[in-house]
Amino acid sequence: MKNVNVLKENAQNCDPSCRIETIDKDAARRLVPNISVPFDLAFHMPQAVNVHPLRYLQALFLACQNLVKELSPTSHAQKAFCLHKESIVKLLDLEGSYDAAIICLGAKADMLPELSGRLPFRTCRGVIAHLELPRNMREDYPDHAPSILSNAWLSIQGTRSLYMGSTWEWKSRDSTPNVSAEEASKALQELLPKASTFYPGIKDWTFAGARAGLRAMPPKTAHGSLPLMGCVNDLVGKNCSCKYWLFGGLGSRGLLYHAWLGHLMAQAVLSSDEQVFPFELTSWKNVSR
Repeated sequence: MKNVNVLKENAQNCDPSCRIETIDKDAARRLVPNISVPFDLAFHMPQAVNVHPLRYLQALFLACQNLVKELSPTSHAQKAFCLHKESIVKLLDLEGSYDAAIICLGAKADMLPELSGRLPFRTCRGVIAHLELPRNMREDYPDHAPSILSNAWLSIQGTRSLYMGSTWEWKSRDSTPNVSAEEASKALQELLPKASTFYPGIKDWTFAGARAGLRAMPPKTAHGSLPLMGCVNDLVGKNCSCKYWLFGGLGSRGLLYHAWLGHLMAQAVLSSDEQVFPFELTSWKNVSR
């Protein structure tokens, strides 16, 4: 009940622009028929949306391009915003080409030779299952009904398609997105019982595929599990002409953190001063030394 009370308090004190409604099981079932609400209590976010990561990043890139175009006519200095695709083996391959480089590779940052084994990430592989309603099932998931977050989560992709997640395989180093039949079967065995506790109708859906990813979770500290930020030239090499910055360990709060921390990172890079960051986000470097 402790978590329920915390959620109630959050709902009561939520920002008006991010409304959270406390609803009973009858109201919940008007949104999703036959949903199970054990405590006669659920939380509904009417403005919540599903975010497609790739499309979101593409939109951010386009927004940055448009901003540069708008600013260029009014600026004395020429501005450009470009996408360069280049394969490198190590960070030092960037020497001589850039003044600064921001490393935001998630779990793959640890695969760079200069950083391998030197970042306090807790790696965790997660599998997400794609489920669909068979054609002979007439009862669709309600149109415009919300996605559901509980012991497992359901990300609704229309009336007959959803994603269910996610598993947590700690200490895994497997970053391949491909999922074997055996791994998919284990994921379903783990996720379906969790999902069925709040959405019993999940038993009528059929497996349509699975994908996986490797999370780079931040370490647990006295301040909580916080992102890892800061200059890493001490790890890469002190005589580098390029300044290297780490942006990682956002964990499950990436959508919450990314804009604020991205702004701080830009300030830090332009001023060449990592004191722009709250000390809690750079204190990991003291432990790693």
